[in-house]
Amino acid sequence: MFDTDYGFTEEQIAMRDLARQIAQEKIEPVRAKYDENGEFPWDIIKILAKQGLFGVFIPEEYGGTGAKLIDMCLITEELSKACGGIALCYAATALGTFPIILYGSDAQKKKYLPDIAAGKKLAAFGLTEADAGSDAGAIKTTATKDGDHYVLNGTKQWITNGGEAEIYSVIAMTDKTRGARGASAFIVEKDTPGFKFGKKENKMGIRASVTRELIFEDCKIHKSQLLGREGFGFFVTMKTFDNTRPGVAAQALGIAEGALEAAVTYARERKQFGKPVISFQGLQFMLADMATQVQAAKHLVYAAAHAVDTKHANMSALSAMAKLYASDVAMKVTTDAVQVFGGYGYMKEYPVEKMMRDAKITQIYEGTNQIQREIVALEMIKKAARKSK
Repeated sequence: MFDTDYGFTEEQIAMRDLARQIAQEKIEPVRAKYDENGEFPWDIIKILAKQGLFGVFIPEEYGGTGAKLIDMCLITEELSKACGGIALCYAATALGTFPIILYGSDAQKKKYLPDIAAGKKLAAFGLTEADAGSDAGAIKTTATKDGDHYVLNGTKQWITNGGEAEIYSVIAMTDKTRGARGASAFIVEKDTPGFKFGKKENKMGIRASVTRELIFEDCKIHKSQLLGREGFGFFVTMKTFDNTRPGVAAQALGIAEGALEAAVTYARERKQFGKPVISFQGLQFMLADMATQVQAAKHLVYAAAHAVDTKHANMSALSAMAKLYASDVAMKVTTDAVQVFGGYGYMKEYPVEKMMRDAKITQIYEGTNQIQREIVALEMIKKAARKSK
């Protein structure tokens, strides 16, 4: 709503503007269709791939264009202004890729990252289970050593890009007796025998994004597909989320911005009592609050992405702050946007109804906002303890 000079390079501005153009010209005309039928938007994915946008979060030596999280956030934000679900198809690939970027061997990176950077293959992250959401240490999927292989058994639930992605970063228990320290991370390819998918989930929002179960039944993978070392899975998960939560925040920010823009446009056009409703002070105050919240979220999202890119000591806390604040703002702003539209806002013919549904999940996945607050509090406690020594 209010552009500010964040010191972006000419290349970053051009990339952001390209994503904005794709959102306006290619996504907006079809977002209602994809929301209604729940199909995966492969036509949009191909456009993003052709424009090289999948390479921005991958190092140049593996086919990417620089490995900048802020670049991925800018793209996700712009796409999310048009459709949070279609934007997630892009951003979820980053979530599935970061375990490989952070902890993959050179051989693993050379094998998988170039195809992801080119948009030839999508990625996904398999952590959540029926009884293991925020409690990642409660996962039941196992990986049993069998000579030079591991055999995976278990089910992952609510996996974004499930069934559409070709490459999966999966967390499984290699030693149940050690709790969270017994979890390990693996790369599993889509066509591996014993690896199949459950039904496509029928969701409230982000319906263009496909969500399925990952089912492992005696799925044998080579030991070379272990990420890092055994017992490293929980650490891989937490560090991955530190790097990717600003992406969720960017999705939430974009949804909020899209809703705010729609609300302002509608309020200028809608007339009551002979004049535009935007002329009424009560509505002006509501829009002013929405704009202030969006602007504050934008500053925090960019700060968190910058902290990740510079490996700042406070990146974990800032990532959690950005995710929880931006998603709370998205829920508040989209709800208020529906209110601005009045009865029309409740109808599917207008975009804010969809934006409100899409916003809700950003408060839940990659750690609920209650978990984010715990992370921030724990980081504060640790920082205070260090100062007192």
